[in-house]
Amino acid sequence: MARNKVTVIGAGNVGATTAQRIAEAGLADVVLVDIVEGLPQGKGLDLSEAAPVVRHDARITGTNDYADTAGSDIVVVTSGLARQPGMSRDDLLAKNAGIVGAVVERAARHSPNAILIVVTNPLDAMCHVAMKASGFPRERVLGMAGVLDSARFRTFIAQELGVSVEDTHAFVLGGHGDTMVPLSRYSTVAGVPITELLPPERVKALEERTANGGAEVVALLKTGSAFYAPAASTFEMVESILLDRKRVLPCAVMLQGEFGTDGLFVGVPVVLGSGGMERIFEIELTADEQAAFDASADTVRELVAKLG
Repeated sequence: MARNKVTVIGAGNVGATTAQRIAEAGLADVVLVDIVEGLPQGKGLDLSEAAPVVRHDARITGTNDYADTAGSDIVVVTSGLARQPGMSRDDLLAKNAGIVGAVVERAARHSPNAILIVVTNPLDAMCHVAMKASGFPRERVLGMAGVLDSARFRTFIAQELGVSVEDTHAFVLGGHGDTMVPLSRYSTVAGVPITELLPPERVKALEERTANGGAEVVALLKTGSAFYAPAASTFEMVESILLDRKRVLPCAVMLQGEFGTDGLFVGVPVVLGSGGMERIFEIELTADEQAAFDASADTVRELVAKLG
């Protein structure tokens, strides 16, 4: 039986760490592709040389040639410029749109049946670029943001209450950015909503820290942005798709009327299986939550309008 094949575009920190997780889990052979000559080859070789120690037989290929990516089951897009301190996600918009459009068009040509997972920021807008460049149906174009935002929320909840992260579950909707919507009444510790366990002001503080989670890391690092948690979150999506696990994970998908939104990529809970997005988990929102969701969608709509 042939092993699955995953292409990771962009051999920077997020891309290389994602490739490492996929290979070390023995999930798939990985092709690491980058425009910089030598970078993906060097990281690919380095990762391959770790294989005997961590005991996996996945092949890791570094390349500058998209022909090597042919027949991929999943293509993960991490290429683009990372956020620098003081830079908004919007500053990245035009530069990254050009990069994402070009790499997706090439990758889609070589792997017409692949599922795309977009990681490049500003995330929701880049999903629009990727969908247009690939011509893929909405089931096969997914944005990785909600898994990361939920992981951050879960981390902060666990730290606040002094409990295992394994027993925390978080629900985050909306665009990936300052307007994301952490739904605290659906965020739980061992099934109990955190709104029952914490006073409102602490809940609000955790929500705000979650929304600014990426900026907090950028401010500390000073010369780059987060990559361990983004890579782990991307891996969780890849695993659910390749193993057809039907995990319910928050992802950015093209909405067609769900949650009262049409024609926009916004983060919602979806069932992820071998076909990509298999269905959207639509839940009733309170008036306040719907208003926050709509405001988040409006922010995405503005970005997409700037793309022209």
